[in-house]
Amino acid sequence: MAGSRRGAAWHWALALLELAVALGASPASGRRWPVPYKRFSFRPEPDPYCQAKYTFCPTGSPIPVMKDNDIIEVLRLQAPVWEFKYGDLLGHLKIMHDAIGFRSTLTGKNYTMEWYELFQLGNCTFPHLRPEMDAPFWCNQGAACFFEGIDDKHWKENGTLALVATISGNTFNKMAKWVKQDNETGIYYETWTVQASPGKGAETWFESYDCSKFVLRTYEKLAEFGTEFTKTETNYTRIFLYSGEPTYLGNETSIFGPKGNKTLALAIKKFYYPFKPHLSTKEFLLNFLEIFDSVIIHRHFYLFYNFEYWFLPMKFPFIKITYEEIPLPTRQKTFPGL
Repeated sequence: MAGSRRGAAWHWALALLELAVALGASPASGRRWPVPYKRFSFRPEPDPYCQAKYTFCPTGSPIPVMKDNDIIEVLRLQAPVWEFKYGDLLGHLKIMHDAIGFRSTLTGKNYTMEWYELFQLGNCTFPHLRPEMDAPFWCNQGAACFFEGIDDKHWKENGTLALVATISGNTFNKMAKWVKQDNETGIYYETWTVQASPGKGAETWFESYDCSKFVLRTYEKLAEFGTEFTKTETNYTRIFLYSGEPTYLGNETSIFGPKGNKTLALAIKKFYYPFKPHLSTKEFLLNFLEIFDSVIIHRHFYLFYNFEYWFLPMKFPFIKITYEEIPLPTRQKTFPGL
């Protein structure tokens, strides 16, 4: 049995080498890691094919302009993913959703701000394989949502609602301007953080871009504007893949276009096939075995990042969900005359 597995692994290694040679690809020596998240000049309209089971931001509203002298509480909000449906079930696994709350002292109004997937997590993590299309089809946009009100029970019952800072109305307005720009240029959701190994100091190949990263970016921007944060422990959910140095494969045109690499295109589509949505229990179990064979036995994973494809040579422990502390930022000092 061990010999047959070694033989199978060798065949997979040869197949990968052939694909890399055909593409002119190689593990990117000298490449900047982690690969920077690509920003865009505008946010495109979602394709009508992409449909959400739960409507994105159903009560959304524009971010209001606050009076400069208003004092606004900044609240850390965290609750289990899909808490509205499953209660604290995913909370036991520390799979949490993050958001930010605001309370205006002058008006007494509360607001919630969060960033999440337009078409749910599965669509952002894996593509649809449409028979009429040569390339995998992605519904992976994510966006900011701002609305009036804070559902105290939702955040408190199984999660966190805690004061982390107070800011002026002027600072809030500067933050709102930044949020608009951040939201228009950072348009797609990325589930995975990809690292060489667990533990501190490991090489990071790709960073996630999700709800917690939006909260962290907002906190950093507020610190840049002079906000002082409380001494509060703040933990966040991260989903890791572990791999050796990734190999760049190409984009949709170079792989799936008329002059693309048909062998590689078929391999990518074959890899994504078991992840398709809306499966029966029997189909799910069979597909899970295929996923296990690809990722754990043959140790390969195709990652879609910045609208480009990468090959990940997977390593033990392959995948891990962590709930780790990332401290609140320290106020950035300014120096007169600089």
